[in-house]
Amino acid sequence: MSKPDLNLLFTLDVLLSEGSVARAARRLQLSPSAMSRTLARLRETTGDPLLVRAGRGLVPSPRALELRERVRQIVQDAEAALRPARDLDLGRLERTFTLRTSDGFVETFGPALIERVGAEAPGVTLRFVPKPDKDSTPLRDGSVDLETGVLGKATGPELRAQALLRDRFVGVVRPGHPLGEGEVSPERYAAGRHVGIVRPAPGLGPIDTALAALALRRRIATLVGGFSPALALARATDLIATVPERHTAGLRAGLLHFPLPLALPEITVSLLWHPRLEADAAHRWLRGCVRAVCAQEVGGAPPPPQGRARSPLP
Repeated sequence: MSKPDLNLLFTLDVLLSEGSVARAARRLQLSPSAMSRTLARLRETTGDPLLVRAGRGLVPSPRALELRERVRQIVQDAEAALRPARDLDLGRLERTFTLRTSDGFVETFGPALIERVGAEAPGVTLRFVPKPDKDSTPLRDGSVDLETGVLGKATGPELRAQALLRDRFVGVVRPGHPLGEGEVSPERYAAGRHVGIVRPAPGLGPIDTALAALALRRRIATLVGGFSPALALARATDLIATVPERHTAGLRAGLLHFPLPLALPEITVSLLWHPRLEADAAHRWLRGCVRAVCAQEVGGAPPPPQGRARSPLP
């Protein structure tokens, strides 16, 4: 089957709007004969007379009346799609954005982000979904608009990325824990009982690799799926949780934390999105909101003294 000439939709819209071949021809800057030929093509394509002679004028057929609003909407949508992007009206924006993040990100940055978005664009809803892995499929298929995380081998090479903040791992214990007093050496840290995070890939993580280089090994008493349950266990037991410092600030209230006594590089947490949304005005605005909130929440916080546990967060 041959593809229909979509240009006929624009002509049909004008014909049905004007109800006159002559007026439609003037509006489209065509000759009456050219417009008559186009009407003939429309009748052949649709299998309907569309406009029927009644006295000295034309009246629409039932099929034309049925098509009039549908064709008008199709033409308006097509014109909007081909029109250059206009300035974003945040006050009238109604949209739901899905963000794939860790539970720590929601706890730490979610409240300020929701407040900022609500103040600037009341019609926007933020939907946070968990991030069990680094698979880029949700960004590719459009089920996720934005994602936060550390770039890795599983990150899609086509994705756009922008650094949000630098973070580092810290040890976290309950108040009164033995590691809350004195210097925390690699030996003292490794000798404790730990709660570990389930890794998506087999093999040692950076912490255990650094300990192995010192001929040390920590005892993992239990494994959990995220930072939130790890901190909950550290709060209620003598287990040591090891989590990103800035990413979990909102989850560590009332707990002690200390820098790890290991030579570990900082980690860079990035904002990720698919290139098809690069030029989307609303998406650009949201990316700016996330960057601003992260910069505000982490800005100016001095690092803790090397080796000693810090007091619980208020």
